[in-house]
Amino acid sequence: MQLHLRFFTSSSSGFYKMKIKVGFGYDVHQLAPGREFWLGGIKIDHDKGPVANSDGDVLIHALCDAILGAANMRDIGYHFPETSAEFKGIDSKIMLQRTVDMVRKQKRFQISNIDTTVCQEKPKIKDYIPKMQAVLSEVMQIDLEDISIKATTTEKLGFVGEEKGLAVYATVLLIRE
Repeated sequence: MQLHLRFFTSSSSGFYKMKIKVGFGYDVHQLAPGREFWLGGIKIDHDKGPVANSDGDVLIHALCDAILGAANMRDIGYHFPETSAEFKGIDSKIMLQRTVDMVRKQKRFQISNIDTTVCQEKPKIKDYIPKMQAVLSEVMQIDLEDISIKATTTEKLGFVGEEKGLAVYATVLLIRE
């Protein structure tokens, strides 16, 4: 289903169409002692970090999947396969930048806004959120006010609650005028 919004303009027809698409992303990584903990493009001090082929930034990985999904461009694993030596240890901000560039160039979509939820017990990230928003704003070239990052625990339930891993949900709105 496509939704076309009509807005009054001074054009001869009086209206123009704007195409919008919504994408949803989800990522999860196991946590292990002695690994660096990257989230939202910043390094956070913690005794555990994500097990991953890249830097393991689950927030950025979920964002990439949401953006790619909204544009109907498959998923992060298709564009950045973990079996490729090219992406071993890659900074996830590079993957996000490439994802945003692909969607802008190939599909002519712009990111309107993103909304994310980080699910983890520790570390608490509320004090890091403004820095994450600033980093993501710079990488994606969108306004800070269009980047929502929320955090929650799972009340000690499941793999997140047992601090065996963390998960992130991401939603994105793409627009094309």
